[in-house]
Amino acid sequence: MVYVGIPKGQADQEEEVLKTIQDGDSDELTIKRFTESREKPGALWHIYAAKDTEKIREFLKKVAEEQGQENPVDHDPIHDQSWYLDRPLRKRLHQEYGVQGWAIVQFLGDVVFIPAGAPHQARTRGMLWPDCLGSPLSTWLMLVSSLQVHNLYSCIKVAEDFVSPEHVKHCFWLTQEFRYLSHTHTNHEDKLQVKNVIYHAVKDAVGILRANESSLSRP
Repeated sequence: MVYVGIPKGQADQEEEVLKTIQDGDSDELTIKRFTESREKPGALWHIYAAKDTEKIREFLKKVAEEQGQENPVDHDPIHDQSWYLDRPLRKRLHQEYGVQGWAIVQFLGDVVFIPAGAPHQARTRGMLWPDCLGSPLSTWLMLVSSLQVHNLYSCIKVAEDFVSPEHVKHCFWLTQEFRYLSHTHTNHEDKLQVKNVIYHAVKDAVGILRANESSLSRP
């Protein structure tokens, strides 16, 4: 998070932001960073374990049906980024499916690492995303599964994506999920090109080994 500020002409919204952080199930130490240390919070994240993705998807479809919404086969309640899990929904998710995530407030200067394949949502206000493709995978171009972006203070964040060898299988899995989305869906395109990433990584590794083959074979 490289910038957090309040737009000129707008009153300080500390009480509203504090309520949002508290309603977001943030811990006491995090709240003190805002109320006592006077640090600037830019985003409120809720991150869930990748293993709980299917439970979250099932829960969102259930809620959509309760609200009279359709669940088209070529759409996905997570990849559509059309949901924000507020406190009542997070409580239901925990009670009905045993799924509980982690609440993280990202202050100015903080870095948030999102594990590959981990569904997550961020609450911000007017966030600018100069670069996308965050942690091993996400959905603003990042191949992690994301829910929706909302509001805190105005902020600017810089994101950097990478593919770690330990999470390559998640990349393939998510790429396959995107293939089943409608052709007009923003996430239908294979933005990460994981096969190309693997190909060039292996090619570079083999090239280095061949270039140093003589020195490696010495006793």
